[in-house]
Amino acid sequence: MKTVLITGGNKGIGFETAKLLLNKGLFVYIGSRDMEKGDEAVKELNNNGFQSVKAVVIDVTDLETILSVKSIIQNEQGKLDILINNAGILGNFPQSATDVSIEILKDVYETNVYGVIRVTQNFLDLLKKSDEPRIVNVSSSLGSLTLHSDPSYPFYNVKPFAYNSSKTALNMFTVHLAYELKDTVFKVNSVCPGYTDTDFGNHIGTGKVEDAAKRLVKYALIDNDGPTGRFFSEETNPNTDEIAW
Repeated sequence: MKTVLITGGNKGIGFETAKLLLNKGLFVYIGSRDMEKGDEAVKELNNNGFQSVKAVVIDVTDLETILSVKSIIQNEQGKLDILINNAGILGNFPQSATDVSIEILKDVYETNVYGVIRVTQNFLDLLKKSDEPRIVNVSSSLGSLTLHSDPSYPFYNVKPFAYNSSKTALNMFTVHLAYELKDTVFKVNSVCPGYTDTDFGNHIGTGKVEDAAKRLVKYALIDNDGPTGRFFSEETNPNTDEIAW
């Protein structure tokens, strides 16, 4: 049975992704900063017939919690097949380039960039024990420099600088990580789930959480002939999924 860790998996897109992967027979570790919320998510899944799931406390800004979860998965599974770096924050406002505070930038980057790097680096050795290791970095088309330079891009005027630039930095991590692992069976990709109706975006998104989760699952389960080191946004480019950095 394949195993997957989803950070920020207790609600929204992460929770729906967990549900889809459970339905495909994987064992899912739902990462949550709060154990009570994680347990509530697991209880809901159990009530829907899913048993191969466990809540774990992981705060991507806290190395101690990351190492604790690593120890749990090491002892229970011996390996990790899929890491979905889903946890992220939008950050406080204002976020214009002319007046965003360094404190807001630090806060957003601590979770969206350093947190992803921190988690990934610490789980690499468990992922290397998998026959088909996959890393999905949950990004956003808002992190595309190409699209944000194009006035025809539907979200051209959506420019929260701290959040957008954190996703750009995350994408660069994807590029470098995929390059360093290019001669292995790893597949590492950035995936935009789309403008989705969740708590994260104050429910002003128009997309369904089920569709967003399917986009993440697609790249979490790609075969060994699949892409690596790429940036995908089905919402932005429904023809091929891939978009420019």
